[in-house]
Amino acid sequence: MNNKLHLFGKWIFASILMVSFLTACQDEDPAVTTDQSTASYDNEVVIKWNDLILEVERYTPGYLPPVAARSLAYIGLAAYETAIPGMPDHKSLGDYYAGLDLPAANPKINYHYPIAINAAYASMISRLYPTIPAAQFSDMVTLQNYFNSKYESDVTPEVFGASVAWGESIADAVYTWSTSDPAGHEGYLRPFDPSYVPPAGAGRWQPTYPNFGHALLPHWGDVRMFAASPDDKCEDPLPYSTEESSEFFVQAKETENKINLIRQGLNHEDKWIAQFWSDDCAALTFSPAGRWMAIANQALISTKADLAKAVIVQAKVGMAVCDAGIRCWSEKYRFNLLRPVDYIRNVMGHTDWNTIMCPDGAGQFFTPQFPTYPSGHGTFGAAAAEVLTAEFGQHFVLTDNCHRNRSEFNGTPRTFNSFYEMAQENAYSRIPIGVHFRMDAEAAVDLGSKVGRKVNGLPWEK
Repeated sequence: MNNKLHLFGKWIFASILMVSFLTACQDEDPAVTTDQSTASYDNEVVIKWNDLILEVERYTPGYLPPVAARSLAYIGLAAYETAIPGMPDHKSLGDYYAGLDLPAANPKINYHYPIAINAAYASMISRLYPTIPAAQFSDMVTLQNYFNSKYESDVTPEVFGASVAWGESIADAVYTWSTSDPAGHEGYLRPFDPSYVPPAGAGRWQPTYPNFGHALLPHWGDVRMFAASPDDKCEDPLPYSTEESSEFFVQAKETENKINLIRQGLNHEDKWIAQFWSDDCAALTFSPAGRWMAIANQALISTKADLAKAVIVQAKVGMAVCDAGIRCWSEKYRFNLLRPVDYIRNVMGHTDWNTIMCPDGAGQFFTPQFPTYPSGHGTFGAAAAEVLTAEFGQHFVLTDNCHRNRSEFNGTPRTFNSFYEMAQENAYSRIPIGVHFRMDAEAAVDLGSKVGRKVNGLPWEK
């Protein structure tokens, strides 16, 4: 694996040398064959690379939801900035972010944007996923070669080389900036923190049945954000109570009852919803954050969006889920509220009760290794729904085919009338899978919506 990455790095270096040679040898005005805007190209390069990213995050160890979301944001930013010279109505975010030192485009070169974006993707993925498994690494090289072969005859060698160099230079700048965020950089190496000691007390989260594992990313709230701020917070959760008349008890009872009905072979709709949106099980699906990039891909395909639209959507969705993960995890560890399984077992006395999340084939199920309030799924989804609604409209009918023909669970497509409707169901789905209270879902939708609106408010347009 390391040898393959080393060889890939040598290939990139050699390509840069080639570009430098060609550039040095050409006239002051390099030969070009096209003067096209980013919008004049189709979205294939974005769609195919996004599909590959979802496979990479699926199989690469350590890319738990907030970590995967962060990678999506930086990849999206790199693609967007690579395309900016061909997007006259939009502007670079380089001046918006302190420390992001982007190279200047050569105004004498009419870059071929699919070639440039192809190079940017390959460079960013190889750096952000350095432990990528061999199979996905091979797929990455194959995809890069596919687009290079597809487009190399469309331009002169000079423009081809300059376009590759442009995409790689943007990727280098964006990746370098990503490393200046110590709380987020290389988060895949340390997702679980054995040094974190959760606060004790009634209703407080503690390492949870069945594996009682260390806390996932308890300090992720310190990671650099793209648009959100520490002021983006949740309302306080319901007051903790063990009284049967309390709203806290009632919500725990709701979660318990939904699981009980599913285990009795009833409530088929809730079971379908729970499985459809889960995206929890390692190496089985992409992450909950990645799910929304898959949804974005479906929207881009159904609308036959051009390349400019595709890079805008990818950047916005990536930033939205990244910031959603940061704010959600910050709030989780601010409140440190226990999971339903602990309440139902220890307070309600149903000591054999369990979730239905990620069955291992031997009757074992799991609960996420972090506090419950607010829901991560719900926050990711609401943030993404805000930016997708801004890009595609309030009433966008979409059939989600993310898990069509899956045999491991019920991934039968579901049809929605808006992205908001999708986000609401996504948040709700965590109740009938047994890992959240209703208040977790409701707070998540509110928080995620705040984050998504912040991303929409960035200075994208001139």
